[in-house]
Amino acid sequence: MLASLVATWSGVVAGALAPGIAQGGLDYLPQLLNYLANGVVFSAIIVLGGIGLSLVYSIADFANFAHGDTMTVGAYAGLVTLGAIGTAGPTLFALPLGFYAALLAGIAVAAVVAVATHYLIYEPLDTDSIGLLITSIGVAFVYRALIQIQFGTGYTVYDVPTLRPIPWIEDLTGITLTEHEVAIVLVASVLVAALHVVLQYTTLGRTMRATADNEALAKVSGIRTERVITSMWVIGAGLAGAGGVFLGLYNQLSPRMGFNLLLVVFAAVILGGIGSVYGAMLGGVVIGMVNKLTPVLSDVGLPIEPAYANAIAFVIMVLVLLVRPTGIAGEGVS
Repeated sequence: MLASLVATWSGVVAGALAPGIAQGGLDYLPQLLNYLANGVVFSAIIVLGGIGLSLVYSIADFANFAHGDTMTVGAYAGLVTLGAIGTAGPTLFALPLGFYAALLAGIAVAAVVAVATHYLIYEPLDTDSIGLLITSIGVAFVYRALIQIQFGTGYTVYDVPTLRPIPWIEDLTGITLTEHEVAIVLVASVLVAALHVVLQYTTLGRTMRATADNEALAKVSGIRTERVITSMWVIGAGLAGAGGVFLGLYNQLSPRMGFNLLLVVFAAVILGGIGSVYGAMLGGVVIGMVNKLTPVLSDVGLPIEPAYANAIAFVIMVLVLLVRPTGIAGEGVS
């Protein structure tokens, strides 16, 4: 599904930019392909973050501003695990198997922290969705402060090899894509596919959709909604933790990494249709591609710098919402 969405969006973008490409000649094509490849990798990370944010809104009924810092929690849990396990031994996509163990640790720790936060902070509060939203901002500050206390405020990286682009891909297409970036896209696609199976073909998925549609009716129908809400936190925060680990691999780690990405993730979720998991996937692809394709605008002569990437993504979000206020895919876990 993610691959088909990327292909569709890439075709639209290529068609819109065709005049600029023609002006630059075939020499510009490798550069455009690199922008597209970077967009695919970045979109995979945004999709993982956006799914959890959408799940929380559709089932728990509030915008969780701690979600970005949950991604950071996962990233640093992966860092600690990788440091403990080490990088010796066999590799997969030039990543030591210890990194994949660190990825699982990032998913698990993010899920545990989110569930604990739900039971210790969110559930005892007798407040509405606005109160929970404000509370989640405070939770985000606490997460970030604890990470800063333990790891400092600077940047760090995973202890994995720094790679050159895959030679045969670079020779054939001019795309400078590393094995690490391929791993990000493939693993993210597997996680998204697994979520699709859970939502569409399992009892848990059906109860989650019912709870998102009408929690009171689901409860009187015999659905254990508290178990559904716990599962929602596990799945949403786990995917956020995976997104954080991949964000750390793609760039570098810092205590503000998830917070800096949060508004972009929100833009993707709102664009796709807040409350819709599949809308969050589509919105993540669109926002991620737009973010990495922004340099094309300056390349074809428009006075728009790459630093404006997030602003352009938000402009597109607003334009779409003016035409379709519910977003691309509307509401609901569907």
